[in-house]
Amino acid sequence: MKLVYAIVRNDNEDDVVSQLTQHHYSVTRLSTTGGFLKKGNTTLMIGAEDDKVQEVIDVIKQECGQHQKLTVNMPYISGTTMVNYATMPMTVDVGGATIFVINVDRYEKI
Repeated sequence: MKLVYAIVRNDNEDDVVSQLTQHHYSVTRLSTTGGFLKKGNTTLMIGAEDDKVQEVIDVIKQECGQHQKLTVNMPYISGTTMVNYATMPMTVDVGGATIFVINVDRYEKI
């Protein structure tokens, strides 16, 4: 048995969880924050048999495709000093997922 940790953008969370549950996988959600755009993420924990891990990853890939987003870094004030004067628009890659697959020595559902 394996434990799949998938860190996905909040924008993709509902679609990923919906698809995984339709494929009869149990999913536990943890709210997390991080990444370049400082946006909310969700870490999903999915238990899967060894031969089903690739199916789980394929479902996640299907729902979390990477795309580009136009963003503007706005200036902010740190104490009394304004930092980051540039407000140039820039294109960044968003979406995708970070996936970890961990061996599970023991699993019990009570």
